[in-house]
Amino acid sequence: MKVIIIEDEKPSARRLQRMLSNQNIEANIMLHSVEESINWFQNNEHPDLIFLDIQLSDGLSFEIFEAIDIESAVIFTTAYDEYALQAFKLNSIDYLLKPIDEEDLAKAVKKYQNRLPEKQSVTLDFNEIKKLLVNPIDREYKKRFSVKVGQHLKLINIEDIECFYSENKGTYLYTREGRNYLLDTTLELLENELEPKTFFRINRKFFVNIVAIKDMVSYTNSRLQIKLNTFNDDEVVVARERVKDFKMWLEA
Repeated sequence: MKVIIIEDEKPSARRLQRMLSNQNIEANIMLHSVEESINWFQNNEHPDLIFLDIQLSDGLSFEIFEAIDIESAVIFTTAYDEYALQAFKLNSIDYLLKPIDEEDLAKAVKKYQNRLPEKQSVTLDFNEIKKLLVNPIDREYKKRFSVKVGQHLKLINIEDIECFYSENKGTYLYTREGRNYLLDTTLELLENELEPKTFFRINRKFFVNIVAIKDMVSYTNSRLQIKLNTFNDDEVVVARERVKDFKMWLEA
């Protein structure tokens, strides 16, 4: 099986390459931009499977498909929120949410392998997907959460929450008053309920509120450690694969 990776962040590309190697899949070709990818596809036999980042350094990766007729199977790798991923589901496209998890990768590869020897054609509704990525659909996000305190229910407004985090298989919110509360949900479900301009998922364990960020410090392995106003935990660290998107989010 011939596999290539198209990813503008070289550390992320190498990490994915190692993860694939752990599954006995060699991805020896890595491309890093729309222009480089178009040139490569024009001069080489197309692969069986492409792992493709959505946002490349010189544009959206969909531009590759607009320029080249590609029949390879595609698994998108993306840091976009769930509302945008609805377009991929409608078009029957597989995707992996960054930072990529070993188990999720294995499931995606197995799903592709189970389709063989069927030929997957890549048909994208570019206008629909671009619209969702650039101009998110109007929707209502959570304005408050109800939490149980003893036998009582308490309402906590979204602006009073510094972060959400997972610990010991539980999901918690932490308020600017220094209190944490257990929620009956998961971080994955919260992905679709939180206003993306206000909350960012910095890693698999934390969402942070932009107004609660007090300081940001360079950390090991090209990561960023986040200091919040009252929440104090050394694990509030932006995953290396998310640093670029985190910086874009800060400036949006």
